[in-house]
Amino acid sequence: MPNLWLFLLTSVAITLAPGPDNMQVIARGIAQGRRAGLAAAAGFTFGCLFHTTIAAVGLAAVLRSSPWAFQGIKLAGAAYLIWIGIKALRARGAMALANDAAPQPLLAVFRQSVFANMLNPKVTLFFLVFLPQFVSADAAHPGWQMLLLGLVFMGQTIVVFSAYGWFAGVLGAWLKRRPGAGRWLDRVAGAIFIGLGLRVALQG
Repeated sequence: MPNLWLFLLTSVAITLAPGPDNMQVIARGIAQGRRAGLAAAAGFTFGCLFHTTIAAVGLAAVLRSSPWAFQGIKLAGAAYLIWIGIKALRARGAMALANDAAPQPLLAVFRQSVFANMLNPKVTLFFLVFLPQFVSADAAHPGWQMLLLGLVFMGQTIVVFSAYGWFAGVLGAWLKRRPGAGRWLDRVAGAIFIGLGLRVALQG
């Protein structure tokens, strides 16, 4: 398989770039501590199986040739981003940091993160357009190569996102001792999520 190291380095760069997924990992770590941040990291990583499966079975070509299919995925992801942005704007404290806020169970954090990853058009576009470029043109089983590349991408994702969740928990402990800062964090995060959702919905 050609350029495997280039694929890995490019994947790490994309995962490190600010985006809805790693922002939500950080938000979970801030709100509930390291375990929730790590649960969110695992959920977003597991959600990549959805995109890997699409590429491996050849559905990538179908979505690329069908504007309606990709438009549906894009609008669903945009709606989800706007929805969590509105929830953040209406929250009383930053990412549920208020003392009387009930924390989400770790399994619920994991499930929500899987769902959010599956609806993220940035990840969908990466797997449907970028992933096939690193598959050998003369390979007997290109689907297996796509699966391997997807697993490599998931491996680096869990490492990077877990680091985000781990250090976000430290920041969360600091914010819990200063609840007044939480309201500002919620307002900023809500505006960012809504802006991302509108950008996804409106861009060509």
